[in-house]
Amino acid sequence: MLAIWVIGGVISLCGALSVAELAASLPQTGGWYVFVRESWGRLAGFLFGWSELVLIRASASGAIATVFAEYLLRSLGWAAPSTRDVQYVAATAIVVAGLINIRGVRLGAWLTGISTIGKCAALIVLSGASFLLGGGAGGSMAHFDAAAPVDAGLFGLALISVLWAYDGFADVSFNAGEVIEPQRTLPRAIVSGTVMIVCVYLLANAAYLYVHPIDRVARSPLIAADTMEAIFGRMGVAAVSVVVTLSTMGGLVATLLGPPRVFFAMAGDGVFFQSVARVHPRYQTPHVAIGVAMVLGMAFVLTRTFEQLADTFVLAIWPFYGLAIAGVYRLRATRPELPRPYRVPGYPVVPAIFLLGVTYLVGNALVADPVWTSVTLGIVLAGVPVYLLAFRR
Repeated sequence: MLAIWVIGGVISLCGALSVAELAASLPQTGGWYVFVRESWGRLAGFLFGWSELVLIRASASGAIATVFAEYLLRSLGWAAPSTRDVQYVAATAIVVAGLINIRGVRLGAWLTGISTIGKCAALIVLSGASFLLGGGAGGSMAHFDAAAPVDAGLFGLALISVLWAYDGFADVSFNAGEVIEPQRTLPRAIVSGTVMIVCVYLLANAAYLYVHPIDRVARSPLIAADTMEAIFGRMGVAAVSVVVTLSTMGGLVATLLGPPRVFFAMAGDGVFFQSVARVHPRYQTPHVAIGVAMVLGMAFVLTRTFEQLADTFVLAIWPFYGLAIAGVYRLRATRPELPRPYRVPGYPVVPAIFLLGVTYLVGNALVADPVWTSVTLGIVLAGVPVYLLAFRR
């Protein structure tokens, strides 16, 4: 269990170290879209934007909003809400997050920053309390000695969820056109943020496993709340539910803060509908693009489960992460004159580790869950005829 978090952290950190070079060299609004376009051409860039529109962002916002709704209802004393109740609350949360981002990038960034500080502090406190006080609630180091057979295919599927939790290590690059001193700021933010998240997740999961045996962890849908309940009772449940509610709302705001800039950048390149590139006359934000992401997120959250949303997100976006990181090699060969104020440490090994992780992730998903994986990748490739018919010229 902990090895999955370590391996996912290593893969994500290698990706962060690699994409930081692209972010410093190409500090343009659009982030991953710009990296893919500059490395592999307009069609590849369009397919990333198409996937962001029809799969990626809607799945991400839907999954985070679902967790927000579950913990919000639990913090309000709703012990067993129906699936439909959770979906309605989640859809409302997406609307609120979208309106916050339309109001202005500074407001969205401020809320994201505050929630980040709060969630990291809460996880550190939870972890410390688990190790210091968990012994009286059944905590034991013997929980780390439990043995069970490991299925390689299921290990890979579990890695999908871990990589979804780590995802976001370069999302700040979506807003590169609005960042002060991006060549200096983006690499620092990407790498330091990824290292911090890896450490926090490992610490939290070790704390959960110390308090609960592995079979209990496997059965718990809200493990943070269950851990606090074991240590502090109902007061602990209420506290952690409030913290998770606030942190997931911050995560939802962040999810809708940067990626709509992809549609804005694509429209500027002539490979997306110009109406999507409209900027709000007062707030100076891409309000149409944010609205599109908001509506699709609501549609996804009302029709899919959390697991489907998270898996769809990872399977749709990680192949493009692979293309972008492979672009580090391509751009060094084809555009040696490109300014590179930051270079990947450990090149060419570090990008190669990330690419191996992407290959394993997608290949294992095709073997372990061929139907859903094929459907996801098929929707991505459906963008090819759309591009050829509407935007090739």
